Amino acid sequence: MGFEGVRAERPAEQGVPEGVVDELCEKLFAGFRRRDQRLRGEQYLRGLLTARGRKSARNIAASAGDGASEQSLHHFVSVSPWDWTQVRAALARCVERELGPRCWVVRSVVIPKAGRHSVGVARRFVPSAGHLVNSQEAYGVWAAGDGWSTPVNWRLRLAGRRVGGLPRGVTGAAAPECAAGAVREAGEWTDTPRRPVVADLPDLEPSALVRALRGARLPFVVAVPDAVPVAAVDPALGRGGAGPLPAGQLLRLAGPLRRPVTWADPVTGRTRAGLVAGVRVALPGAGTALLLGLWDGSGALGGPVRCWLTGVPGRPWGELLRLALLPGRVAADFAATSVDVGLVDFEGRSYAGWHRHTTLASAAQAVRTLTAAGRTAPAPGGGELVSGAPAGGGAGR
Repeated sequence: MGFEGVRAERPAEQGVPEGVVDELCEKLFAGFRRRDQRLRGEQYLRGLLTARGRKSARNIAASAGDGASEQSLHHFVSVSPWDWTQVRAALARCVERELGPRCWVVRSVVIPKAGRHSVGVARRFVPSAGHLVNSQEAYGVWAAGDGWSTPVNWRLRLAGRRVGGLPRGVTGAAAPECAAGAVREAGEWTDTPRRPVVADLPDLEPSALVRALRGARLPFVVAVPDAVPVAAVDPALGRGGAGPLPAGQLLRLAGPLRRPVTWADPVTGRTRAGLVAGVRVALPGAGTALLLGLWDGSGALGGPVRCWLTGVPGRPWGELLRLALLPGRVAADFAATSVDVGLVDFEGRSYAGWHRHTTLASAAQAVRTLTAAGRTAPAPGGGELVSGAPAGGGAGR
């Protein structure tokens, strides 16, 4: 999440996994009536995978050895009236079928811009940069599982500014509703509309985000700062934990409830161990949720190193922790793959153009993900890599 630095210039990978690209293009572009649109879609997707440097229409055309197609590719993305939501829906269904996601992960992406004319640009304070940045901000929805993640949907935050060329009904929205709406839409495209949502969005007020996710009827795991105030409603803590108290302090009072847990790091795959505890808490205007805390092996006597609020019913603490850590996998895949396939490269004033380019870049990342996974990922509910925690109803005992 946060300020996206200067692109690391790395040579484009040579070759394209032909079978994966051919099959994915057949599914994504099946709704295109015209053959030339299907061909342009495939050309653009291949260019995102092979072009060097910024993934502009010019570089994509050059990568195909067809410089004369630059204008046609630009028209295909910015002007041609194909529906990006249909392509994203096909992408989400393909990822679900082939890889079996465990959850949706919501990530904020801030894209610096030099001028003021690109769609959705505004000056906003970016905590990771420590100052105001002229930038776009978007909320992406990643399908994620053990050892992989790939984006399937996007909402561009318009921040209340007037933008030309918007489809009917599209308006600016507050950040929590923008994030929740992107997840709800992705769920509607798949066979699991209420798949858990995992969010690590430190710039958003936790109660507001929980309200938005609950309003969309979505189960959630939301990272929270240890200083966020919560009120315990868990009888296991007695009067001492009534609060409201900072989340970290409340979890320190829950020390006797801690249980050992082991998990596989979502990025490295290495087995790690610690302690986990959960207590039921009330949030201002957002109902109740389970407050989950993680202690690493060296901090058993202090406060938790991470805290989350969760509204995923009936899951063991260890499984909730496993979900809660998946934003780390998304962050690693964003740095390693998303930037390389041009996810932040669109230059233009067109709202539709931004969405079409981002859709095709998401498809390019799916090609990389499907190829790396060997298309043998287990379906949801497979063998558990997390153990050692009781079920998460109430305080989880």
